[in-house]
Amino acid sequence: MEHLVWLEATGLSTCLRESLSLLAFPFVLVLHTVGMAFLAGTNAAIDLRVLGVASAMPLRPMERFFPLMWIAFGVSAVSGVLLLVAYPAKGLTNPLFYGKLLLVGAAIVVMRALRKRVFGDPALESGFVSRQSKALAGVSLLLWGGVITSGRLLAYTYTYLRAAEALAGN
Repeated sequence: MEHLVWLEATGLSTCLRESLSLLAFPFVLVLHTVGMAFLAGTNAAIDLRVLGVASAMPLRPMERFFPLMWIAFGVSAVSGVLLLVAYPAKGLTNPLFYGKLLLVGAAIVVMRALRKRVFGDPALESGFVSRQSKALAGVSLLLWGGVITSGRLLAYTYTYLRAAEALAGN
């Protein structure tokens, strides 16, 4: 727990939590939210299209969204680390935080597999989407829904907001 106290005492952590303008933490939180919206939202749009929603729209052009999703992932990852630095005990003492990280990892693996399977399939030009691709799209929707839900619940399920509380036994 001492390492969390040390991290909370760093200049970056203190600035994020206690900046005079009180805009640092909300700004990082908004960046994280927007990044996740683009990442999960674009994934959901592709997943739904793979599952047959808006079937008149061609699927091939949607591959162009993958670079945007990787940028959104980068924004989400950096802002997520900053949110963790601001309140390390809040996240690192909460099992749900680790569940969220596992869901993010699994969702990224599925995102890569879906791109390879769907957009690497020559049958895509004929409009055919394999059953395996549809299964991946369904799993992707569930995983990103889990990421969003667990991330939202982190605000309400922590035991310790600050490491000093944990050390004091409060």
